[in-house]
Amino acid sequence: MSDPVSTPTRQDYARQNGWDGEYPRFKAPDVPSYVGTSVSFAHQPVVTDPRELTRIRPDVAIVGAPFDDAVSYRPGARFGPRAIRQATYTRGDHSIQLDIQPFEHLTVVDAGDADIVPAWLERGHAMVFRKVLEVASSGAIPIILGGDHSITWPSASAVAQVRAPGTIGIVHFDAHADTAAEDWGVLAGHGTPMRRLIESGAVDGRNFVQVGLRGYWPPMEVFAWMQEHGLRWHLMREIEERGAEAVIDDAIAEALDGPDAVYLSLDIDVIDPGMAPGTGTPEPGGMLTREILRAVRRIVGRVDIAAMDIVEVSPPYDHADVTAAAAHRAALECISALAVKKRAGHAVRFEGGLVAERLGAGIG
Repeated sequence: MSDPVSTPTRQDYARQNGWDGEYPRFKAPDVPSYVGTSVSFAHQPVVTDPRELTRIRPDVAIVGAPFDDAVSYRPGARFGPRAIRQATYTRGDHSIQLDIQPFEHLTVVDAGDADIVPAWLERGHAMVFRKVLEVASSGAIPIILGGDHSITWPSASAVAQVRAPGTIGIVHFDAHADTAAEDWGVLAGHGTPMRRLIESGAVDGRNFVQVGLRGYWPPMEVFAWMQEHGLRWHLMREIEERGAEAVIDDAIAEALDGPDAVYLSLDIDVIDPGMAPGTGTPEPGGMLTREILRAVRRIVGRVDIAAMDIVEVSPPYDHADVTAAAAHRAALECISALAVKKRAGHAVRFEGGLVAERLGAGIG
């Protein structure tokens, strides 16, 4: 007689990663000036209360993660969420690319910012984890506006916890692999989040697909670690030789090979700094803005998206808001592609996991 198949248990990534501590909470006007929603994304309603999110059942919720305490070079990404929200001259009512009015088909809200204060790295990651957990637990698809790339560790961990026992994979657009063992002894730097996700068990290495890597980092031993753990990656050189379309097709096929849903992580420095100068670690020779926006539309249109983050927008280094505008458009492209799915009758919200648990407990 064969052994019974064991049912995977839901992981508690808050306790595992130290994000369950007792931290003081801060509310306006006692928060830093860069935290809080002065302008909502695409002028959508602001809904910050988790019970209200559960009640109104939005399809998508924008989350701000104004955090850059983990940067290794130029700071300023703490101002990213506000700049991205403001970088619009229109509500985005009609996507010409996809010929859809996204807000006619989707309920989209701005869930506000994680409760961040400066110079407290551990607390910042804990607050990002808790905020994304609240949003994802409502069934909405979180679109997280960073912030430096370290926020992907708590954000994706929260999404993985909600989706368990299902699994998530990550499609990661970036000039850098972000799989370092540490940043000058710091395990939670913005060069380490993908390794932390793999080591914690939130995401399996073979379910990582990276696109756009280039430049002079990471070193060979880091790539050896990536290969050992089954990560798949596409260098910028491959995009130059084969074209973005072919590489994105491969990335989509790889993203569908294993996980139940995909977390899309977009570091804005994957775009050439001539088109996106407002970032902390610019790397010459990157992708075109139009290639990234098309890639977002195609990926979201073809895989089950669990969440998306857009990180490393650093407004102090931007020019005429072009970097913030690219980030804003990337979020809108995701929303529009989700609207096409819903119009076609496909589910967008996630109705399993903690959503069911909360409803069963009478919460919301």
